[in-house]
Amino acid sequence: MALSVPGYSPGFQKPPEVVRLRRKRARSRGAAASPPRELPEPAARRAALAAGLPLRPFPAAGGRGGGGPAAARRNPFARLDNRPQVAAGHPDGPARDQPEAPGRFLDSNQENDVLWEEKFPERTTVTELPQTPHVSFSESDIPSSKSTELPVDWSIKTRLLFTSSEPFTWADHLKAQEEAQGLVQHCRAIEVTLPKSIQSLVYWLHPALSWLPLFPRIGADRKMTGKTSPWSNDTTLQHVLMSDWSVSFTSLYNLLKTKLCPYFYVCTYQFTVLFRAAGLAGNDLITALISPTTRGLREAMRNEGIEFSLPLIKESGHKKETASGTSLEYGEEQAISDEDEEESFSWLEEMGVQDEIKKPDILSIKLRKEKHEVQMDHRPESVVLVKGINTFTLLNFLINCKSLVATSGPQAGLPPTLLSPVAFRGATMQMLKARSVNVKTQALSGYRDQFSLEITGPIMPHCLHSLTMLLKSSQSGAFSALLYPHEPTAVFNICLPVDKVLNTEVVHTELTNCGLHPKTLEQLSEIPLLGKSSLRNVVMRDYIYNWRS
Repeated sequence: MALSVPGYSPGFQKPPEVVRLRRKRARSRGAAASPPRELPEPAARRAALAAGLPLRPFPAAGGRGGGGPAAARRNPFARLDNRPQVAAGHPDGPARDQPEAPGRFLDSNQENDVLWEEKFPERTTVTELPQTPHVSFSESDIPSSKSTELPVDWSIKTRLLFTSSEPFTWADHLKAQEEAQGLVQHCRAIEVTLPKSIQSLVYWLHPALSWLPLFPRIGADRKMTGKTSPWSNDTTLQHVLMSDWSVSFTSLYNLLKTKLCPYFYVCTYQFTVLFRAAGLAGNDLITALISPTTRGLREAMRNEGIEFSLPLIKESGHKKETASGTSLEYGEEQAISDEDEEESFSWLEEMGVQDEIKKPDILSIKLRKEKHEVQMDHRPESVVLVKGINTFTLLNFLINCKSLVATSGPQAGLPPTLLSPVAFRGATMQMLKARSVNVKTQALSGYRDQFSLEITGPIMPHCLHSLTMLLKSSQSGAFSALLYPHEPTAVFNICLPVDKVLNTEVVHTELTNCGLHPKTLEQLSEIPLLGKSSLRNVVMRDYIYNWRS
């Protein structure tokens, strides 16, 4: 029926078809070497001409007011069918033989193309998907400003993937003398000249069980299922493990307090705690961040007299949850809210209908007030900040907290994992796993070597900075990296309230013996800027960083 109506153009209702034709026309204009050729007639139009039906002629390229002869161009609104056009190489074939891929399929390929380019940012062509516009991963794609230094990132990374056009020769097998020298220098916190590499991969761990993955602990039940755990049903052995863990935990805190340890992590099966020494992250006191938390944990901390705050909760929505201090106590806030509730019903008494209206009981009011606390449980907004002397109270609280250790499941009876950049009592020296690979990648001129370095394990902030300094020197200021953070620790990058501006020189002098490289210490002293996110992509070109979170 569509062919019997002169000038009928159902394609007029398909704007995507117009956009596709314009895109094809723009690509054809870019090929200056190829001479212009006449576009083939659509199959439906040829059928209409063969049947002798009157059709509206194509308008001239010059438009209505154009003067003089001009090359006729195709009218995209004069198509008589909704079927996609056949390929230009087969003008006589039926349209249904080669249907054009729908837009959803193209979008999916484009998304995969972008992900592929993130892994190999220097690749410039994609021959597998010629029908899709190529999107390359370059510095302009990263929404950040250029800088000679990366922002501080307090999240723990589980994997790093570096790529470079130069080989990672330093990651090869070390000589026995070089490895021994690097380990001794690390234990003695001796500053060495880069690109010495062994110190960048060392960390300290407790407990150390080679057959169990001790990081990450949140969501690790599947990896631990089926592993041998003789302490799970032995209360005596559990008591011994917790006793040794308490000694190690106390040793770490004492090192932190005397500024011989810059920071450390306590990784439980439910939450992670980051302890930082005074002077780091712009704070003049010892700080501890806990994430994620629950209402039950916060209530237990409050009952122990631990003063804490929720830095991500706005002032208008119960920002402070302290036992005392400059902010309102929780009990005072509740009392003020109860007074507001009573005042909200005073107008009923003035009208004389207070007995006919049923007021909400105390339990309903309490549940409504606690609703916001339950809603933020297990979320980044539930992060808790503890400062100063309250961190020592938090230490005792965690040692005696019964819910710190799982009572069932694969992690039953297993103490939390302690991670530190320096040695402490009961700790075991561990090394991150590094593996270098040489692959062939496609380029405009053919194939070229692409070198990659994969590092796995609990990669702490000092290690990430040391590795980037090392690669900056060994790779001649040109490399790219993909970073995979442990998501529950990304919130540790929030900017905390600072009471006063610290003297950088004084901070560095006091933390000289903490075991960090001076440049790493300088970075960790800066105020975090990443918020609830963490570094995920890093590109260095000509010794300039571009990063994306």
